[in-house]
Amino acid sequence: MDTAQTPAALIDRMGEAARAAARELAAASTERRAAALRAAAASLHAAAADVLAANARDVAGAEARGTSGAMLDRLRLDAARFEGVAAGVEAVAGLPDPVGQVIDRTVRPNGLALTRVRVPIGVVGVVFESRPGVTADAAALCVMSGNAVILRGGSEAAQSNAAIAAAFARGLADAGLPAAAAQLVPGTDRALVGAMLAADHVFDLMVPRGGKGLVARVRAEARVPVLAHLDGINHVFVHASADPAMAEAVVLDAKMRRTGICGAMETLLIDRAYPHAAPLVAALRARGCEVRGDGRLCALVPGLPAASEEDWDTEYLDAVASAAVVDGVEEAVVHIARHGSSHTDAIVAADEGVAERFLAAVDSAIVLWNASTQFADGGEFGLGAEMGIATGRLHARGPVGLEGLTTYKWVGRGTGQVRG
Repeated sequence: MDTAQTPAALIDRMGEAARAAARELAAASTERRAAALRAAAASLHAAAADVLAANARDVAGAEARGTSGAMLDRLRLDAARFEGVAAGVEAVAGLPDPVGQVIDRTVRPNGLALTRVRVPIGVVGVVFESRPGVTADAAALCVMSGNAVILRGGSEAAQSNAAIAAAFARGLADAGLPAAAAQLVPGTDRALVGAMLAADHVFDLMVPRGGKGLVARVRAEARVPVLAHLDGINHVFVHASADPAMAEAVVLDAKMRRTGICGAMETLLIDRAYPHAAPLVAALRARGCEVRGDGRLCALVPGLPAASEEDWDTEYLDAVASAAVVDGVEEAVVHIARHGSSHTDAIVAADEGVAERFLAAVDSAIVLWNASTQFADGGEFGLGAEMGIATGRLHARGPVGLEGLTTYKWVGRGTGQVRG
């Protein structure tokens, strides 16, 4: 590799362009950024055939490598899914703009007026795997929140990502914003990820989206703050008061609607006093889900495979679920605290008091009452799209949309005050 083409040099050049674009975005009006996103969405619609052809090549390559069904589902785009990607970009353009929003204001006794105002973070790095739709989602959210973004996707979706990024950039340029506001790192050299993580002079925030290994590497090596989500080890707790029809509908959707997404249920917890545990397990198995139970559940359902200790800490992303019988809401909360990943957990209950105890006690980014965990999605939360589900406790938590991509600055307006 030529010295001028080393990963570090490439990221530096992209970073310089991104910094300039970020300055222009931060100064651009809401209307200008929204118009650019609408142009990007139009460009994506026009490029649909090219994107789907590129995705078909990526999927064929993944199938030839023996990629799992769950991972293929994450990778695959069909016409309806791609329409959703483009529509998501348009939706972001119509969201309330957080940039310039006054968080609070105060006047000090000396007359100095202080306000806290939302501002863009700057240049965001996104390192992701599998899902090509992330290319458009992340780009749209960053541009609308006044940030430039540099994306590095996985090799399994390289052709899809390139086609989407090119169409998005054409739309920005058509609308008069710099194409460098949303750049995709070219090539699949793994050293490019290391170069991004080391470039604290380029990036202000790093966002990993992918498997445990990727997230762990980014958190270990990044020299700037990381907005990350860990595994989606999500639970549904069915309380004794739950309506059986509702419990079955919620559990089946939470697990089987799409098994390969981070919002899928991985562990089912059933109250010992719930009288319909066996039919609930049977309904899951009838839908093709392998259920592995603890000792108490295996006693209720003869022939049920036994869960190992490892099962309680596993994100299957497949048609497999662990299941346990617990003694009420307190034991359910303890189990979730011990084995959960602070992503999304739900309770099905008719008893409002029990439900409120669960919602208050479970320390996850998203807690739900009588609803499927598959609602853990920025679009479903009205955010238009999402950068991911953040499971940490600082800055942003849950689906990260526009507001999660801003910080703030203090603005003081005086009349000649001095401290003396």
